[in-house]
Amino acid sequence: MRKYVFLGCGCFVGAIARYLLKGMEIPGYRENIPLITLLINISGAFLMGFLLTLFGELRNFDTDLRLGLTTGLLGAYTTFSTMCKETSSLLFGGEYFSALSYLTVSTVLGLGAVSFGTVLARELAARLLQKQQKMIPVEAEEEAH
Repeated sequence: MRKYVFLGCGCFVGAIARYLLKGMEIPGYRENIPLITLLINISGAFLMGFLLTLFGELRNFDTDLRLGLTTGLLGAYTTFSTMCKETSSLLFGGEYFSALSYLTVSTVLGLGAVSFGTVLARELAARLLQKQQKMIPVEAEEEAH
């Protein structure tokens, strides 16, 4: 039951965050590409790569909290279906170059963001593990051998 609470809370926060951000307007932006959705999906991709890698490296992370943050919060925050709908609207409107650009930029930046999040999380995890190892007293380390 606990995992469903974490999942539901994550979904609630992620959906509200996406709704609030989607309502924003960027002053002076007049292009066809839906920039807010793009920014939401790229930031979500970065966070997904970062969090899943960090949770994988730090194996003692609570699995229910991980589920709530990734599947719940980031699953509700990012919006593949909206990207598809916006792309089809561009296509039906004859904006073929904008549609293709939107899909290409979304894919390339999304993969780049996940990769960057993964690299950053690995670096952070390595530093955290090094700090933990330095904090272990020498006597405890000798007893282990």
